[in-house]
Amino acid sequence: MEFNLKAVCEQFVIKTDIESYGNGHINDTYMADAKPQIILQRINKNVFHNPHEVMENIYNVTEHLKKKIVERGGNPEREALNVIKTKDGKNYFQLDEDNFFRMYLFVTDSVSYDIVEDPIQLFHAGTAFGKFQNMLDDYPTDNLYETIVDFHNTPERVNQLKEAISNDLAGKLADVCDEVEFALEYADYKSVITDEIKKGTVPVRVTHNDTKLNNVLFDAKTGESVCVIDLDTVMPGSILYDFGDALRFGASSGTEDEQDLDKIWFDLEKFEQFAKGFLTEVKDCLTPKEIELLPVSALIMTYECGIRFLADHLNGDTYFKVHRENHNLDRARTQFKLVKDIESKLSEMKNIIEKYV
Repeated sequence: MEFNLKAVCEQFVIKTDIESYGNGHINDTYMADAKPQIILQRINKNVFHNPHEVMENIYNVTEHLKKKIVERGGNPEREALNVIKTKDGKNYFQLDEDNFFRMYLFVTDSVSYDIVEDPIQLFHAGTAFGKFQNMLDDYPTDNLYETIVDFHNTPERVNQLKEAISNDLAGKLADVCDEVEFALEYADYKSVITDEIKKGTVPVRVTHNDTKLNNVLFDAKTGESVCVIDLDTVMPGSILYDFGDALRFGASSGTEDEQDLDKIWFDLEKFEQFAKGFLTEVKDCLTPKEIELLPVSALIMTYECGIRFLADHLNGDTYFKVHRENHNLDRARTQFKLVKDIESKLSEMKNIIEKYV
């Protein structure tokens, strides 16, 4: 769908030409070389059914973060997302029933990475997400909307996969029998985190819920982390979700959609670098059960992502953007390869965690 993006920008009192930017799976992103530079995004309403709730979460959380950054002597315009309001004072612009836009200040002299080029990047990413958790430790979870219900509820994700298998909407089930068998075999891990949340041994915190490497901006000169971005899924959850999801992406030896599975394994050096950075910031506020489950959280989040890719493949690719035939199936296969490798390395991962706690 084509939009008059220049007219949309004018709703934010920004007059500029604008071009497509980035390669995100969900939202459409654009950048303009205005003064100051800005990022414009169209929120995907098929994924986020209540964009006003998404933006309410983002605005309130970023305002809280900016106060904390000032207290630490930092630069809030660089170390946190800054929402640009519309000329009507709103934190988003609604073009029509289905199209919602938001605008942020662009963080200058920063870079992001889709793949790990050096394990030290994961140390800095771990520090960034650890600081993010630390600064939001006193933010009340009751003040947040659940923007995607049951987003990291792994038992529910298993139910969704079973529904996708039963419905076979895209007629692809016959070609993925091995993947379905693997997914159902490893479903025994599904309740490890959610059961502890119910018991109260794993507290509900403010969590990012999408802690991929490319959701951290790095200083273009020093290589250190600057800012955590992509806050659409900030909502109540477990810190184990953030830790595990970061590693299922960051500690992989290859890309998320690598087709040659011989190139995919779980890299313990990358795991250690992220764990070291993350625990430097949050180890003092973790419960014993959270510490115990940090290694297996990487397996669970990798498994969960894999079955989501597989379910989307069976449903006809309605959630994640795809760029080739069987793209979501390729993604599912890489996750399942990682799950098996992580399982074989859990004892080594436990030793690494104990080193830094």
